Amino acid sequence: MGPVSALLSRWWPVSWMPDAWVLRHRPIPEALWQATLRSYPFLGWRSPARLHTLRQLTTLFLARKQFTPLDGLTLTDEMAIAIAAQACLPVLRWGLAPYASFVGVVIRADQVVAHREWMDDAGVVHHHEEVLAGEAQPDGPIMLSWTDIHDEARSHQGYNVVVHEFAHALDMHNGPDADGCPPLPRDISRAEWLETFWQGFDAHRNALAHGDPTWLDPYAASQGLVEFFPVVCEAFFTAPHQLMREQPAVHALLCRYFDERMEALYRQGRLPGAIYSGRGQEGTHVGV
Repeated sequence: MGPVSALLSRWWPVSWMPDAWVLRHRPIPEALWQATLRSYPFLGWRSPARLHTLRQLTTLFLARKQFTPLDGLTLTDEMAIAIAAQACLPVLRWGLAPYASFVGVVIRADQVVAHREWMDDAGVVHHHEEVLAGEAQPDGPIMLSWTDIHDEARSHQGYNVVVHEFAHALDMHNGPDADGCPPLPRDISRAEWLETFWQGFDAHRNALAHGDPTWLDPYAASQGLVEFFPVVCEAFFTAPHQLMREQPAVHALLCRYFDERMEALYRQGRLPGAIYSGRGQEGTHVGV
């Protein structure tokens, strides 16, 4: 296990304190927060009120979760804040309650190889290896590869391993098995969600099957809605204009679900269109 940041070490004794106390006595230093927004500009694509909420949730996340760096990795303050802020994007509307079932966040230096074992219908046990950039378990921990987090260039392609894994955690908030249908607000029915997402999934899978040009990562078609949901969440938060072009109905539903007004932000110049360059058909996910 590698050393953790001074910020996290300072916050360990206050993890049980009330939210108001943490926010008052353990705020994120302004310089570190602004540096995080510069390093991960998609975090700043929100209104001042939403940014304030994001900063508060990030502060509470750092106080409530236990970060464990492995592989000799040194976890700095900048790294911890970057991870926490991206993890809080999917729960800006909900607060940290969907993440209450776990405490641990494991940071690996790079992708890892996991040894898998499964039994088919005939009772035959199969073994294989899987390269992981991240992994989410129902009760934790959440595992993340720092190499993938730090590869900011890929965020322009709709790739974000932190959002992906924490979207899985959000999905599992209403049951231990991810199914691509997280807890829904009252204005979105399960029937509407499933119809919209399955239509988007089928369109994406059919495009891949016919060799048609697609922007969305092929990994989205790998395991039904279980992986389609977190992949479109990645795109929604890091390359929303591209997702809107390719999956307009899914994009519109995610705007309602996350209570994000992307079109208004784009008109206000908060979503710089220059970054929305297509990525063709190359796949970027590795077993997340």
